[in-house]
Amino acid sequence: FPSTQKSFISFIQFHPPTKMPSISTLNSSQFLLKIIFFFSISIFSLVNARSIKSTHHHSIELDESLTYLWPLPAQFTSGNDTLTVDPNLTLDFTGNSGSGGGSVVVEEAFERYKKIIFKHGAKLAKSGEYFDVNRVTVIVHSDNDALQLGIDESYSLLVTKSNERSIIGGVSIEANSVYGALRGLETLSQLCKFDYGVKTVQIHKAPWFIQDKPRFAYRGLLLDTSRHYLPIEIIKQIIESMSYAKLNVLHWHIIDEESFPLEVPSYPNLWKGAYTKWERYTVEDAIEIVDFAKMRGINVMAEVDVPGHAESWGAGYPDLWPSPSCKEPLDVSKNYTFDVISGILADMRKIFPFELFHLGGDEVNTTCWTTTPRVKQWLQDHNMTAKDAYQYFVLKAQEIAISHNWTPVNWEETFNNFPSKLNPQTVVHNWLGGGVCAKAVASGFRCIYSNQGYWYLDHLDVPWEEVYYAEPLQGIKSISEQKLVLGGEVCMWGETADASDVQQTIWPRAAAAAERLWSDKETTSSRNTTSTALQRLEYFRCLLTRRGVPAAPVTNFYARRPPFWPGSCYEQ
Repeated sequence: FPSTQKSFISFIQFHPPTKMPSISTLNSSQFLLKIIFFFSISIFSLVNARSIKSTHHHSIELDESLTYLWPLPAQFTSGNDTLTVDPNLTLDFTGNSGSGGGSVVVEEAFERYKKIIFKHGAKLAKSGEYFDVNRVTVIVHSDNDALQLGIDESYSLLVTKSNERSIIGGVSIEANSVYGALRGLETLSQLCKFDYGVKTVQIHKAPWFIQDKPRFAYRGLLLDTSRHYLPIEIIKQIIESMSYAKLNVLHWHIIDEESFPLEVPSYPNLWKGAYTKWERYTVEDAIEIVDFAKMRGINVMAEVDVPGHAESWGAGYPDLWPSPSCKEPLDVSKNYTFDVISGILADMRKIFPFELFHLGGDEVNTTCWTTTPRVKQWLQDHNMTAKDAYQYFVLKAQEIAISHNWTPVNWEETFNNFPSKLNPQTVVHNWLGGGVCAKAVASGFRCIYSNQGYWYLDHLDVPWEEVYYAEPLQGIKSISEQKLVLGGEVCMWGETADASDVQQTIWPRAAAAAERLWSDKETTSSRNTTSTALQRLEYFRCLLTRRGVPAAPVTNFYARRPPFWPGSCYEQ
């Protein structure tokens, strides 16, 4: 019985990821009502699956007036032509020097997208066979492939019919960086559709002219590999799928109180905190993930959450615990604690080139500091309250990060508790509720928006439209303050997600946030766009599944649930 109740609690999880409910939080009547609800849904799905099966035979017609590009480009025009695409499509790359020397980032992306576009094994061109599009010309105005926050991701995409007056050969992409060119290739891939009748890839509604750029510089997804270990291959699949929605930051919440899976050469016993010796990431694994992400225009921001959420550290170094019976927050009274943090960050700096580094700082329960005699004495000797010690710890960790040439990011509790003491470089990461970014930017700090009511993906009851209409700039009127909001991220906390269901939980709701972060607010914010946005999102969800991403139906009552009855992908 307890295990039944526990699994059901996971099913109806409404809580923040680090505030999991205990079984005692449900009284018997609440539990009984939820059990009845659970079985009612199950019976409903079984009955309806059988009744609908015999009546649900109709073809789905897509609304051709809609633009099935996700996220929606900033500006675009289209026509009425249908163009055929040569399966022997070639790349013509020109860099800033004017030479055709090429770019590894663009060339590898082009080959990836060719495999996506021609996934159906389109017939190879016969000698003399004519195709409207046979070449993609990419012009990039910078040879610098450094990837950092605020890199220019704008691009223009022109798709026209080839004729005797055209030397372009059908498609041209122009960008100021190779990463803008990547975004243009993604958009091009979404324009290409396989026609099953003639077995040829086509582009409808040509000619296309698209000028596009992101609304926000930071468009992230948090991935938690402490609550459940995720194999490297799964992380790579998620990174690949992020590029389809033009997300550009993987916030890697590598470690937490439950497990410490990362190798730290300076303190080799730390990963004794892993669940098992097989659920670990070597330095080389982490470098591979960073390099894989860079080739897709995605930064990786690592997080070392201190001083709370760090019990697992003590499995390898028990001296980091205040006492063997009281294991977190980390021991604030010892210089050794900060030596370890400095060693971790020094090793991680060799892996993670991104300028932002997340230091956590959330949900710090200081009881262990005030109840452990030795630490309590240290507090008294230094004339500190527990709150003073929390501030001391966060600021010292910030100093260490800055000494390694990182910009510190902290969860909002640090700002809520001691805003005037935080380093001015600090990026405040909102999660608890609304209004925090408005307060942070009014104080001169930069902010990342992740309001848990909308953008915590482990909250399975949040429907796609609430994710979609959440607004990072809510309550911020000043243009100068709006510019301090870097963007936002959706958070995939891992208490109830592992390799078996994490991608279904991320997608397609993460795509709803991705369009909010990329696309023009005016064209995607009025509530009368709900029906058109839904059709476009259902289309994008099917695009994800075609590309091998196990994205759940869009309109589930609970996220990541499979469909309840037969039907088209485009109506779920």
